[in-house]
Amino acid sequence: MTAVLAVSASTCATQSYKTFGVDVKSGVATVTFDFPPVNVQGIPMLDDLDLLCETLEGDRSVKVVVFQSAHPEIFVAHADTNFLKDMSTEAVPKNRVDLLYLQKVLQRVSELPQATIAKIEGFARGGGHEFALACDMRFAARGKAVFMQMEVGMGILPCGGGASRMARQTGLGRALEIILGAHDFDADQAERYGTVNRALDPDAIGPFVDELAARIATFPADSITACKRAVYASVDLDIDAALREEAFQLYQATSKTPAIARFANADAANWQFDLDNQRNWDPALLALQGGGDDNGADTA
Repeated sequence: MTAVLAVSASTCATQSYKTFGVDVKSGVATVTFDFPPVNVQGIPMLDDLDLLCETLEGDRSVKVVVFQSAHPEIFVAHADTNFLKDMSTEAVPKNRVDLLYLQKVLQRVSELPQATIAKIEGFARGGGHEFALACDMRFAARGKAVFMQMEVGMGILPCGGGASRMARQTGLGRALEIILGAHDFDADQAERYGTVNRALDPDAIGPFVDELAARIATFPADSITACKRAVYASVDLDIDAALREEAFQLYQATSKTPAIARFANADAANWQFDLDNQRNWDPALLALQGGGDDNGADTA
C-alpha cells in the first residue's frame, strides 16, 4: 500500500531551517522559500539546502520534492553579493581549483534520489536560475517568472553550475545567447529555450505541479531513483556506457521494487491482450500502485 505520510512522519519536515519551510504529505515534500526581503541565495540558504539534502538522502518515504516561494514576486533572487565580494582575485591553475560551496550544494540537490521540481512564479536570476537548473524539472508561470544570467556583465561567469548545465538543457548556441546576452527572459521564452519544461498560466501552474508530484509519488521510490540515475548518465556517457548504466539501474530497481511480481500477475491474467487495458494504461498504472501484497506494495 502506498504510504500516506503525516507532516511529522518525515525527518526533513521536523528540521529547523532559516530560509524555507518544509511540509510533507503523501510522499511529496514541499519546500517553500521564505527569506525576506528577496530570498537571496546566501550562506544561510545554502546551509539549509545542504542540511535538507543530507536528510532527504536517507529518507525514502519522500519521493518528490517541490520547490516554490512564498514571495509574490521572487522565486530565488540570485547569489548573495556578501559572499561573492570575498571571492579570490588570484588566478590559480586547474589542479589547485576547488569546487565552490554553491556548486557543491546545487550538485547535491541534483543528485537527490527523489524527483525534484521547481515551481517558478517570480524572479529567478543568477544563482536562483542555477538552482532551478539543478532540479530535475522546472515549470514557470506566465507573467510572473523572469530569468537571467547576469554574471558576464558583473565580470564573472555563471558559477553555480549554470555554465555547465545550461548547454545540457538548451544546446551550445542558446546557452551562450542566454549567458552572454544577459537579458531578462520570460516563461514562454524559457520554454522555447528549453530551460523549463513548460510555461503555464498562473492559475494552472499550481494544479499542474500538484498533480504531477502526486502521481510520481505513487510510484516505487527505488524505480524513481533508477530512472533519474539512468537519464542523467545518458547525458555524459557514450551510448554503450549509457546502455550499460541503464541495465545496471534496472537491476537496482528490480532488487527493491515489486516489479517482477507485477509482471508475473499481469502475465498470468493475460492483461496485455485485453484491448480495454491497452486503451487505459494511464489510469490503470495509478490503480496498480495501491494494489498491496505482490501486486505492488510500496511503503518506501
